Amino acid sequence: MPTGNQGGKAKPLKTAKKQKPEDDEDDLAFKKKQREDEAARKAAAAKLQGGKKK
Repeated sequence: MPTGNQGGKAKPLKTAKKQKPEDDEDDLAFKKKQREDEAARKAAAAKLQGGKKK
């Protein structure tokens, strides 16, 4: 009969939480522009898909 934590699946060791890196204003502006570009691309793709009816 196993005693303690000998049998079964071993639990993974806990790791320290990673701190989020601080974004400066340039990074924030870049990320905002990327989100806007992605939204514009999706809107354009939806418009193209909606225009073609079979």
